[in-house]
Amino acid sequence: MAESAAAFEKRVAVTRKTAPCRGNGIGRKGVQTMRKFAWALAAVGLMAQAVQAQDQKITIWWAQWDPAAALQELGNEFATETGIAVEVHQIPWLSYQDQVFLNFGNNRTDFDIVIGDSQWIGRGATKGLYLELTDWLPTAVDMASIHPRAARYLCEYPPGSGKFFAAPCETDAIGFVYRRDWFEEPAEQAAFKAQYGRELAVPDTWEEFRDIAEFFHRPDQKRYGCSLLTGRGYDSIVMGFQPFLWAWGGSWGDPETFEVQEHLNSPGAVAGLDFYRSLMAYTPEGGTNADYFFNLEAFSNGSTTMVLDYFPFYPGIVDAMGDKVGFFKVPRHGDQRFISLGGQGFSISTKTPPQQQELAKQFIAWFSQTEIQKKWITYPGSFTANTELLSSAEFAAASPYNQTFAESLDYLQDFWNVPVYNELLAAAVRHLGAALDGTKSSQDALDALAAEHEMVMMEAGLLEMD
Repeated sequence: MAESAAAFEKRVAVTRKTAPCRGNGIGRKGVQTMRKFAWALAAVGLMAQAVQAQDQKITIWWAQWDPAAALQELGNEFATETGIAVEVHQIPWLSYQDQVFLNFGNNRTDFDIVIGDSQWIGRGATKGLYLELTDWLPTAVDMASIHPRAARYLCEYPPGSGKFFAAPCETDAIGFVYRRDWFEEPAEQAAFKAQYGRELAVPDTWEEFRDIAEFFHRPDQKRYGCSLLTGRGYDSIVMGFQPFLWAWGGSWGDPETFEVQEHLNSPGAVAGLDFYRSLMAYTPEGGTNADYFFNLEAFSNGSTTMVLDYFPFYPGIVDAMGDKVGFFKVPRHGDQRFISLGGQGFSISTKTPPQQQELAKQFIAWFSQTEIQKKWITYPGSFTANTELLSSAEFAAASPYNQTFAESLDYLQDFWNVPVYNELLAAAVRHLGAALDGTKSSQDALDALAAEHEMVMMEAGLLEMD
């Protein structure tokens, strides 16, 4: 470290007392020269420190959508307060997962923080990609204030273990947007009541949903009843099928033993898939392969009455259509209502230097403050995990879908988040797609899927071989 001007002055003063200013001494002019030199060195040191502060930067990778743009705005605020720059690099959803895990193959990642999908956490934790935050996170975030479903599915691995590999960022769920103006037309209301013997209202059960979809399905007028999530890219067909799987009594498998047979292909699971398939009769052309973006287009173009999607995709629809639209949570079957969880947590890369990891923690702690979370929820599609804010009047009033979102959280469940989730996901997409395409019956598709899932579990060492 360079000698400070003050230290140099002190040393010079001692020198002047102990050595005469003649002969080989430094002399008066020499003292003045060295004093100027010392102050110059000190100035250079201060400038270097300022440059170093300006060079500090946190790089965050996230998918391309409204919440990422909102996070960049908050990152700019953090930079103003701390002098530490924040860059939120946005990647299109369909290539996001591939780009992240390809980058993890490098000796050093291009990001310090990745906002990873909920299913990634098992892979990130067990493969040494995500920094463990178990000791640190409770010191930075009041975990008692976090919705338990968010903590379980977004932050912990294994779920419920109390071992943290992520901090809450974006809580999310699927839900329906519908044409409120069509529901409120007196002629439509009278016709519906005459046909079904009840008032036309937002559906609470899947059976009510089916009747409304049937009623509004008028393909000769290019009007369609509904569009669900059935796409074959990434996870949309899985997110669309899960509410039916669970509500009819099936499951992906035993979370303790990882057994799949008689869970995924149980009579209830088959009945749920049958009902899901039956709704394809009321979808627009291409509705058996409808991803998140297909559904946004199907609704935005004015053709479809009800569509299913994740809530953070809805701000654009509200901006364009205003009070013509409304929102409702995923229906129930009997007394069973389940909703596919979405959302992502902040995870810190193990392949970024320790000083960058510390900066990442500093940003996460700052973002998690209640005052910052109050700002976060004012951005369209930005959802907190803070239970107090979720139940606040300010949150409900911020966007027309916020109240429905908050009501959905207690019903959230997720797909497998084990290290081999991607292999399980790919198999599910393939076999469920075959059922929707009509090349396999529901029973045959789920039998084949259960067998393949058990094989994947056994090969991963999660399920004991017989």
